Amino acid sequence: MHCPFCGADDTKVIDSRLVAEGDSVRRRRECQACGERFTTFETAELVMPRVVKSDGTREPFNEDKLRRGLTRALEKRPVSIEEIESAINHIMHQLRSTGEREVPSRDVGEAVMQELRKIDAVAYVRFASVYRDFQDVSEFQDEIRRMKETAKLDRKSGSGDS
Repeated sequence: MHCPFCGADDTKVIDSRLVAEGDSVRRRRECQACGERFTTFETAELVMPRVVKSDGTREPFNEDKLRRGLTRALEKRPVSIEEIESAINHIMHQLRSTGEREVPSRDVGEAVMQELRKIDAVAYVRFASVYRDFQDVSEFQDEIRRMKETAKLDRKSGSGDS
């Protein structure tokens, strides 16, 4: 770390403390050349992968877009803001943990559907109907039938999420 006073690159850490609920480290440093003291903060830089859309275009991951999509699907449903934020964090963590620089938009949509399925079945079907471009009532019925079959299998195997 360069000294902000004299520019020397020989600084010594005097004290380190966790701040921001452990998400950041505050360090007191002293320049070995001029003796001045200063504070630095260290945080992890978590870069989200770019999203590759179905037409091949690429765009930066947009957390606001994710939030809007989830909120729209969950509109007028009994789901707390905390549950929505938790779902957003889980989706973002899942995408970051792929280690990829780019992810297909399909993967983002599937991650959203996976979270909505855990949170609220109605919101899940709402989102799926738009995401999968349902054309008629039979597609809604097919999706609901698949959900019921999955729920039965989860109950039999004891691997239900609730």
